[in-house]
Amino acid sequence: MRTFLVIGALVVACLASASHAARTMDRCTLAREMSNLGVPRDQLARWACIAQHESDYRTWVVGPANSDGSNDYGIFQINNYYWCAPPSGRFSYNECGLSCNSLLTDDITKSVRCAQKVLSQQGWSAWSTWKYCSGSLPSINNCF
Repeated sequence: MRTFLVIGALVVACLASASHAARTMDRCTLAREMSNLGVPRDQLARWACIAQHESDYRTWVVGPANSDGSNDYGIFQINNYYWCAPPSGRFSYNECGLSCNSLLTDDITKSVRCAQKVLSQQGWSAWSTWKYCSGSLPSINNCF
């Protein structure tokens, strides 16, 4: 019986931990948090569109292997070959100077900062989903 209780407690702890790590945002929550991090309001609708198409607003997503064997991480699906250090220890330029796992947390600060760096170096077209987000987008103003 004691073993059953210990195993049960471990399962509950794991489920609680997994549900905490498995944050799914929505368009307005993302816009408000990004605004609080200083992202210009005129960019928020584009960022929300990218997050929707890249990860469906999920912070914990690791994309399947790309053709070069790299993976994309987090709400903005940031590539590990160029921008973050993968947990495998595989080579990365790591331009954002962080672990890819730090892009998978509920706190999106590092994801936002790294995404802004990608934008500053490569522009919006760095995201393959940009084609869905390059035109006119619904206003984000109703989120504030």
